[in-house]
Amino acid sequence: MVGHTPWWKDAVVYQIYPRSFMDSNGDGIGDLNGITSRLDHLQVLGIDTIWLSPHFDSPNADNGYDIRDYRKVMAEFGTMDDFDRMLAAITERGMRLIIDLVVNHSSDQHEWFVQSRSSRDNPYRDYYVWRDGVDGGPPNNYPAFFGGSAWEYDAATDQWYLHYFAPQQPDLNWEHEPVRREVYDLMRFWLDKGVAGFRMDVIPFISKQPGLPNLEGEQRARPHYVYAGGPRVHEFLHEMHTEVLGPYDAVSVGEAFGVEVSEIPKFTDTAREELSMIFQFDLVRLGHPHWRQRSFTWPQFKRIVADMDEVAGTTGWNTSFLANHDNPRMVSQFGDDSPAWRERSAKALATWNLTQRATPFVYQGDEIGMTNYPFTDIEQYDDVEVKGLWRGLVETDKVPAAELLEHLAHTSRDHSRTPVQWSAEAEGGFTAGTPWLAVNPNHTEVNAAAQMMDDGSVFHHHRRLIALRRAHPALVHGAYRDLDPEHPTVFAYTRTLDDVSVLVLLHLCGDALDYSLPAGVTIADTWLAEAHAPEPIPGAGSVRLAAWHASIHLL
Repeated sequence: MVGHTPWWKDAVVYQIYPRSFMDSNGDGIGDLNGITSRLDHLQVLGIDTIWLSPHFDSPNADNGYDIRDYRKVMAEFGTMDDFDRMLAAITERGMRLIIDLVVNHSSDQHEWFVQSRSSRDNPYRDYYVWRDGVDGGPPNNYPAFFGGSAWEYDAATDQWYLHYFAPQQPDLNWEHEPVRREVYDLMRFWLDKGVAGFRMDVIPFISKQPGLPNLEGEQRARPHYVYAGGPRVHEFLHEMHTEVLGPYDAVSVGEAFGVEVSEIPKFTDTAREELSMIFQFDLVRLGHPHWRQRSFTWPQFKRIVADMDEVAGTTGWNTSFLANHDNPRMVSQFGDDSPAWRERSAKALATWNLTQRATPFVYQGDEIGMTNYPFTDIEQYDDVEVKGLWRGLVETDKVPAAELLEHLAHTSRDHSRTPVQWSAEAEGGFTAGTPWLAVNPNHTEVNAAAQMMDDGSVFHHHRRLIALRRAHPALVHGAYRDLDPEHPTVFAYTRTLDDVSVLVLLHLCGDALDYSLPAGVTIADTWLAEAHAPEPIPGAGSVRLAAWHASIHLL
């Protein structure tokens, strides 16, 4: 339809990591019935779309990202009946559900791989990537993301199989057409149930480099760019669109680790018929490109935002996010999680996230300003990535234990995986049992129950932002312009659609500032302000901005 705007451009998506969202049966693990019991929280917030991290049957080598059966629900999370009831409850509330599609790899316990490794001539052998070794070692020098080689030797058939992640996550062979047919069929299974689409885990990795040559030079420091650069990735995604996504009008969000900003249009330009949008990681990884915490500047941040908006153009669409299950807490990474500024910085970051020309994603707990957990010991961590770093760096004497722990206290994925803090009660109201991962001790101060009762809370700031975004198309579709890209702490940008121009004014710093408005900018009305509107300075053409200020104005 000419002029038709896809629903997902106007959506606000909330990511649920089911293991940590809400436990309904006291076993310490979040589950589907727990999600159903908390849907009213999301409805009050104004969420219209939920992204559910993997809920499939899994041995949990990587918390559900190693799938044993794509058509079965993980036992810890419940049953298919529980899923159906949850989906019905989501639909009744006028929301949609997006589920994870993890098809770069499966679990090594999946029946396909059990068959594949049983013999070289098994019909499923080519479902995975098998190669002979070289000089008694692996076929090439590819590293795995969780440590060690990306190849695992299988003595039974005297060959090696490829796994970009854990050895329990063998990579599927997308060159083999039956694999693609299996994937499209399982996608139809869930779409026929009523899900709206998929978030696609590491989807650019599905096309492997011809001949799998060794990494050379700079490639060895950035292997993900090689893994994401296979020659058939766009062919495969277009085929997926033709076979499934297009006929079902399904939304698709690709996790595009290893994809440069300049490459985004190849995935999202509507004329190419591949994906709806992608998660690009330059912004969210700005302060921690890997396990080390790094400093960054707001001008760096702003340049990435502007570049991403530019490449989207008029035929593409971006996502906006500052956190997910693979990154530390938003307020700890980009804000100030000290008690003095925790709430204000959370509100400022939320204001940025919900005023971009992109579909915003809110990660569970960020709507109440949850922070990083105070980890101090390696035994407190659960993440397979952390354990791989410990083996590869500390146990080999490459990095002192204290140094790795110091950085992990800022960057670990486990920070975002601690249970949602529903109340000040024991275990944050998440479970009546012992939680699978410790609840942050600050749940007595930071929790949803208290914030629901406080109109000035982070929760209600999110609620107002979402309502404002929904009421004013300029905040969704309006052209983006950064008014002061080199200012070290002020982020001032406009969103303009037809004759409506809106100014978003953020001061991302713990000190107050007298700020000179850019020439020609005159505030006509204030739509939303944290605590108070910027205070005009008489006769100076300036405004006084409080620490971690956030406001939205009509010009």
